[in-house]
Amino acid sequence: MTATDRTAEEGAPRTRRKLITGPGILLVWLYGVMVVGAVSRSVVQIATDFDRAPLAYALSALAGLVYGFITYSLVRGGDRARRAALVCCAAELVGVLIVGTWTLVEPSAFPDATVWSDYGMGYLFIPVLLPVTGMLWLRRARPA
Repeated sequence: MTATDRTAEEGAPRTRRKLITGPGILLVWLYGVMVVGAVSRSVVQIATDFDRAPLAYALSALAGLVYGFITYSLVRGGDRARRAALVCCAAELVGVLIVGTWTLVEPSAFPDATVWSDYGMGYLFIPVLLPVTGMLWLRRARPA
């Protein structure tokens, strides 16, 4: 696609709304850091110790993929990317809350920590704060 999108209703070109202005730049940076952290951690863990905690390592890899998609969507911009990022942020928040609660209620299910364990405590709680912040920013950045 080009830098302009066509609306189905109007058929007229419209410029793609940027999502990485102001606080969006910080979101992209933080999501980028989380991509590197989650993906590199899961790759090493899956390659070396997968039998020890397959669920935890697979969840860390999934978190890295979600972070990567959200980062891509923020950089790409546009209304479709904004909506996709919003859905992924909501799914990320649900995942963090489920896994965070699960690791507190049944710690034996996770012999090793995931990115989302204890609501992201190992990552300074960024995994639970980032999707909330992202959803607020994406709602604010929606077209008028």
